[in-house]
Amino acid sequence: MDIDISLIPTPSYLVDERLLIKNLEILNRVQERTGCKILLAQKGFSMYEFYPLIGKYLHGVAASSLHEARLGSEEMGKEVHTYSPAYIQEDFEEILKYSDHIIFNSFDQWNNFKDQIENYKSKKIECGIRVNPEYSEISTAIYDPCFLYSRLGVTLANFRPDELAGIDGLHFHTMCEQNSDTLKRTVEVIEEKFGEYIKGMKWLNLGGGHHITRSDYDLETLMEVIVYLKDKYSVEIYLEPGEAIALNTGYLVSKVLDIVNNGMDIAILDTSAACHMPDVLEMPYRPEIIGAGKPGEYKHTYRLGGPTCLAGDIIGDYSFTEPLKPGDRLVFCDMAHYTMVKNNTFNGVNLPSIAIYSQREGIRVVKQFGYSDFKARLG
Repeated sequence: MDIDISLIPTPSYLVDERLLIKNLEILNRVQERTGCKILLAQKGFSMYEFYPLIGKYLHGVAASSLHEARLGSEEMGKEVHTYSPAYIQEDFEEILKYSDHIIFNSFDQWNNFKDQIENYKSKKIECGIRVNPEYSEISTAIYDPCFLYSRLGVTLANFRPDELAGIDGLHFHTMCEQNSDTLKRTVEVIEEKFGEYIKGMKWLNLGGGHHITRSDYDLETLMEVIVYLKDKYSVEIYLEPGEAIALNTGYLVSKVLDIVNNGMDIAILDTSAACHMPDVLEMPYRPEIIGAGKPGEYKHTYRLGGPTCLAGDIIGDYSFTEPLKPGDRLVFCDMAHYTMVKNNTFNGVNLPSIAIYSQREGIRVVKQFGYSDFKARLG
């Protein structure tokens, strides 16, 4: 890392524009080679400071709510594709305003809102149905859209071909941090169950979970699958990754507040797993730290924990070549996605600042939080 972290307040999310551009260039190569359209899934990365940059490469955004649809429309100004497991009637008029595609989770939802869509005169909105092939290769149930009794998508048994009039496309999302071999096997199941319904559709949305910018990702297989679907069904292909766009582009810079001992050395940081990186507890996983190793790998091993009262606010165990002391800075890797969009102010713990590093400007802090942000959510 060639950035002077002493210039950054702690805790701070820091996104390196150079690394983001590198990911966007990979995604754009896929678009250029296959003619597909890639969208930013805002549920993974909603740092709108970068939306003008992302919009130079991608075709728009995928939204999961009215607020995400509005953010994507206002800040990027390109295509907005909105999907929700169920829409709130009071929100729907605004959802129409900000969306270009609206995808429904059930035929009942489609039937409930289709007259409102057909009567909307400001623009033509394309509509889709999300299908559930009841097939996935995800091992963590909380992230598996196709686990038993999932509420997400229409299964074949509940599919209603006689109610497809007005539907422009089908959508499926079955993956999480996976390679293109998983997509290839998933498409085989999709074709077996829903292939006859893809014929005659205008588009097919392959959802997210594609780890396209990971170093070992098989781009050739992805592109083969996209071209195969385009050629066989004469449909436009959309993908909506969130993580792949921001993968390995950001950091969380934190500071050691205290060292205590209870059978082992424990460092308390100004960064919380529960508040600032909740996927560490949900997934769970152990984020990498620049210059640190696994427990026992280096001479000094510590358990790292946050400043909240939650007993389980533990980030993990790490070893260091030198003893830690209050004031030391630690840099967690791969902290751009599913952090800013999921963080919270439990215990009144302040949110990390948001900063950008670019070749032109160096470090620029774009957002800092305080008491008013905490209070405004509660009054």
